[in-house]
Amino acid sequence: MPPKRVAIVTSSTRSPRLNPTITQYVYDVLTSDPIIPTNHNETLDTDPRHITLELLDLAKQSLPLYDESVIPARLPASDPTPHYCKAHTRAWSTVVRQYDAFIFVTPQYNWSIPASLKNALDYLFFEWKGKPAGIVSYGGRGGGKAADHLRGVLTGLRMRVVGTAPGLPVKFTGLPVGVLSEEEEMVRLDERDLVGWREAGVEGMMRNLGMELVCELDKV
Repeated sequence: MPPKRVAIVTSSTRSPRLNPTITQYVYDVLTSDPIIPTNHNETLDTDPRHITLELLDLAKQSLPLYDESVIPARLPASDPTPHYCKAHTRAWSTVVRQYDAFIFVTPQYNWSIPASLKNALDYLFFEWKGKPAGIVSYGGRGGGKAADHLRGVLTGLRMRVVGTAPGLPVKFTGLPVGVLSEEEEMVRLDERDLVGWREAGVEGMMRNLGMELVCELDKV
């Protein structure tokens, strides 16, 4: 049995972005925890609890502002992909259907989530329905309001949202101003923020989130 695939989603599409850096941080924390049964080998894995964590960036999905003429919740539940009108929706549906669970890493914009994340979620329905989901938010005070809003949206999509939702206060890391090259777009974290998160127990919360997702996947 292949490992269950869990996508860690970069939810912001702005440039420059801190989001990919924090998504990578979440990935590194979860894959370094020996308690979470991750498997990143290409060999056959017979342990049903094993998961593979993968990065998924919304900026690379080429999704315009929602423009589907069909209602996702009214498509055939077993195979909605071919019934979308737009090629970009069919491509997005195919991507999402590959994953068994999701961890959404989101900044807080004006007490809510980025439009890019809401837009990507709204394109689909059955591709999300019933799958476990975790939330990691960040912002000046940790992004708790964005996490609350996102939990409501994911619940509306009938996802099984786990209880632990780490919030990362970003106090020292700043975004550069101006146009950056592609290599420079991934903003580096200020070490003081990393230390603050560790001291606040954020990494432990992330590991709890990871194990809650594993437990939810066991139920499928």
